[in-house]
Amino acid sequence: MSATFHPTLPHPEPVAAPATRLALKTDGASRGLLDGAWWPRSRDLLSELPALTDVLDPLWGRITRIAVNPKYWLVIPRQVAVDGHIVKVGWFTPEIDPHKLLLLSYGTGRWDLLIIPPETGAESAARLMAAASDHDGPPLTASALIAADEARHGVAATDEHMDPDEAWEYEGGAWTLSAALPHQPARPAGPVA
Repeated sequence: MSATFHPTLPHPEPVAAPATRLALKTDGASRGLLDGAWWPRSRDLLSELPALTDVLDPLWGRITRIAVNPKYWLVIPRQVAVDGHIVKVGWFTPEIDPHKLLLLSYGTGRWDLLIIPPETGAESAARLMAAASDHDGPPLTASALIAADEARHGVAATDEHMDPDEAWEYEGGAWTLSAALPHQPARPAGPVA
């Protein structure tokens, strides 16, 4: 009997995750309504929150709880595994602005971040990040800040043209559902006999 040995395949180098798109107020900045802005790449909290907490844990202390409004999130996990610990995630409909993320660090504090919709164009996102992380802080709620930017620039943050790389990133590197499904005829409007 003979045995065939295959040489060990080289282990691929891990691919670095894209940098978290985040803007925070500087230390000592006045509190205001927001402490900064976060521009997630998708609406998948399970994949987005670990990268965010990895950046914030060394700055603000270990993040232990996160709360969001479920309006723009299809799935809200009860907890997210983060490097070395679990972060509990909750949702509150009337108490939290739909465009805000609430972060709590046990014994350290609370922070409120503007959530810039993932599909927002780069120019609008840059303006919103700068406004939310301004030293004096915007005197507006998260949703009011987004609405004010849309009114001032005459275009909804999500209506800006995305270049193909931005669109690919926003769609999670996959075709959109509407592009993947064949066209289906409209249903008749009324009872079918």
